Amino acid sequence: MVKYKIEFDREACIGAAACVVSAPDFWKIVDDGKANLLKGAKYNEATKKWELVVDEKDYVPNAEAERGCPVLAIKITKIE
Repeated sequence: MVKYKIEFDREACIGAAACVVSAPDFWKIVDDGKANLLKGAKYNEATKKWELVVDEKDYVPNAEAERGCPVLAIKITKIE
């Protein structure tokens, strides 16, 4: 089964909420006006980004979130 890694640079986030519109089960705008990546995302100290591995069924809405982000804070890569 194909897997994908979502990397989210929260520092770059401006709170446009395109991710929330595209994939509301995975993204939420919180009190500081920025998005949080949900579903158990982990912070990677080395990259300073939030990461989450998803199955192929969750790729499409998150790919839409990636494309919609005006500051390119979301990156998705296929990890198989």
